[in-house]
Amino acid sequence: MSALFNATDLVVPFEKLRMEDVDTVGGKNASLGEMISQLPEGVRVPTGFATTAHAFREFLKHDGLDARINAKLDALDADDVNALAVTGAEIRAMVENQPFPADLEQGIRDAFATLSGGNDQASFAVRSSATAEDLPDASFAGQQETFLNVVGIETVLHKIKEVFASLYNDRAISYRVHKGFAHAEVALSAGVQRMVRSDLGAAGVMFTMDTESGFRDVVFITSSYGLGETVVQGAVNPDEFYVHKPMLQAGNKALIRRNLGSKLIQMVFATPEEKAASGKLVRTEDVPAELRNRYSLTDAEVEQLARYALVIEQHYGRPMDIEWGKDGTDGQLYILQARPETVKSQSEGQVEYRYKLKGKGTVLAEGRAIGQKIGTGPVRLVNDPSEMDTVQPGDVLVTDMTDPNWEPVMKRASAIVTNRGGRTCHAAIIARELGIPAVVGCHDATETLKDGTLVTVSCAEGDTGHIYDGLLEMEVTEVERGAMPEISTKIMMNVGNPQLAFDFCQLPNSGVGLARLEFIINNNIGVHPKAIIDYPNIDADLKKAVESVARGHASPRAFYVDKVAEGVATIGAAFWPKPVIVRMSDFKSNEYRKLIGGSRYEPEEENPMLGFRGAARYVSEDFAEAFAMECEALKRVRNEMGLTNVEIMIPFVRTLGQAKKVTELLAQHGLKRGENGLRLIMMCEIPSNAILAEQFLEYFDGFSIGSNDLTQLSLGLDRDSGMELLAIDFDERDPAVQFLIARSIAACKAQGKYIGICGQGPSDHPDFAQWLAKEGIVSISLNPDTVIDTWKKLAA
Repeated sequence: MSALFNATDLVVPFEKLRMEDVDTVGGKNASLGEMISQLPEGVRVPTGFATTAHAFREFLKHDGLDARINAKLDALDADDVNALAVTGAEIRAMVENQPFPADLEQGIRDAFATLSGGNDQASFAVRSSATAEDLPDASFAGQQETFLNVVGIETVLHKIKEVFASLYNDRAISYRVHKGFAHAEVALSAGVQRMVRSDLGAAGVMFTMDTESGFRDVVFITSSYGLGETVVQGAVNPDEFYVHKPMLQAGNKALIRRNLGSKLIQMVFATPEEKAASGKLVRTEDVPAELRNRYSLTDAEVEQLARYALVIEQHYGRPMDIEWGKDGTDGQLYILQARPETVKSQSEGQVEYRYKLKGKGTVLAEGRAIGQKIGTGPVRLVNDPSEMDTVQPGDVLVTDMTDPNWEPVMKRASAIVTNRGGRTCHAAIIARELGIPAVVGCHDATETLKDGTLVTVSCAEGDTGHIYDGLLEMEVTEVERGAMPEISTKIMMNVGNPQLAFDFCQLPNSGVGLARLEFIINNNIGVHPKAIIDYPNIDADLKKAVESVARGHASPRAFYVDKVAEGVATIGAAFWPKPVIVRMSDFKSNEYRKLIGGSRYEPEEENPMLGFRGAARYVSEDFAEAFAMECEALKRVRNEMGLTNVEIMIPFVRTLGQAKKVTELLAQHGLKRGENGLRLIMMCEIPSNAILAEQFLEYFDGFSIGSNDLTQLSLGLDRDSGMELLAIDFDERDPAVQFLIARSIAACKAQGKYIGICGQGPSDHPDFAQWLAKEGIVSISLNPDTVIDTWKKLAA
């Protein structure tokens, strides 16, 4: 205990509290006091006061209440859900009907008078802070009550009793039993804090790490309109933001990714009339469509919150889980709570398991993926906690949203699916703690998923989680972390999906040898670039489709550039400061046709593999504006965000004339070779590239061998052909192909330039990888699932 107050004090102002007072006022209140007194000026934390654990125990001793409670708990089987509900309700009623000891009541009245400054209409939050809450190895968060918009001393006194009673909520009793905490070990402190008027602004939660992968170099922020309880409870699908710590600290634009949430409702203060009629202090209301369709924070506000998060993390020396609010009256950002992150930061072992579906099925629903596992089982549709008895071990729990009342039964589920909620909602937090997959924010899961249907819940495919019809086959591989053997060849990775980058970067690697723009355009944009450029002069249906995907952005063109930049920046940030080689888009015409509006702009070619693609597309007048958008995105990532580890690769350069034109075009768009350390790499994937390697290298800083196209063009095979006869002959190890590869390696080495390979061959054929290493290739870029095995084989 700090020396700023006495052990027998019943009420203490936040300013006198420090982190060493956890045993006295719980983790939440101790942390608030620590931040108010110790953080630099500029980090705003609303003040308040706390009742102590000593006060709580004195309250329980009064009239022998503690003995009566203990008798009921001793007789309880916490695994009996019905008995738990009855006993919990009886104990809570006993606590709420217990009078305060006179000295405790007077202490609360005096502290409140000082805090309110005589303002009878000032509003306060009354929150619980358990003495075993928010410790690094236990997540008690949300098990006790929080009351918002509490006005007047009499209401404050009543809500403090309700906070005390919440120590005996069903989920809190069950949690203590299963975590091995004796009931008497845990005491409760009530914190009374000035309210931030986020009911007129916005609020949310932020973590100083990525909650799914444990990646430490980002701050992850969620935000929605109104009071933050809707975000914490999972009642809304909030906006999401990722800020890259190293770029933030360097003074660059550090917001690398945004996801627009639906934000359908907001929690606001109840009016005096509503309070009088219903007794409720807050209410929810619909968010106007205009506000739903834009982000609830500006980029500058997101980065300011991230700076606060960094200050708090640096002070505590560990990853943190932080609640914040934006006051709608003064426009300022406030920190409301901070506690240690208790799941990902505690789970770093030497072995991890990676889940992968071996096939695909019909998608019944989708939402935000929580964790990276896959669960299977029958759907158990539960509309109310009173129906929890129906959930059997191995069921997939499907409901609208969860709160702490659901926790006794959540541990039975093989997976959890909810209509509402984001990555920081209650269902997400508990699913991570239990180590089971969850898909939250599905909107209509309770309508589309039928009770008893066998399903597969996959969180192994990136940010989006899918619920598939049927029990799909999967594989689980064990990955050992730790030091890898020394080898002369650099092992890089092929990464298409930015949503998996924070996970992949934790594998042993020397960077990214191939980052594909196609995945970003296909999955995060979905619209043909020329439909974006021609907006609004397009037909009504296409215009509506473009407007739908571009919500939240200044214009459709800004949307396209934003999404390409965010996808590239996410990969660049994940692997920073290692090189990330980004290939400009290499869609074939048949692939572009599949995008929204694509059939209006793309020719129907007989053989798209040999058609309008790569450098030929970039330098054509027909594609000039679309290529300019890609260049603008890459320029932003490198020059504004400061991710200069991002390098540019040009695919399918047929002639020396194309090489000259495309490098000149890049320079015109602000991506000049050598400027700001920019390296330009060329895909060496056409026989002409290898035959004239020395001449092509005059325009580029090196080659990355595309063994897929080089093999098909050297052997005259169509790799898209379904003929088994042709497939048998497709082999990167053919002497003709190896001759061209060896010539390319030698040419690059002679000029002291980069030479790598990013084709499928080394991932499929370890002996091919060994041959490449002997030839002296600088790097081999592999699919992530083959990195460790190939690395070890090269070291053997």
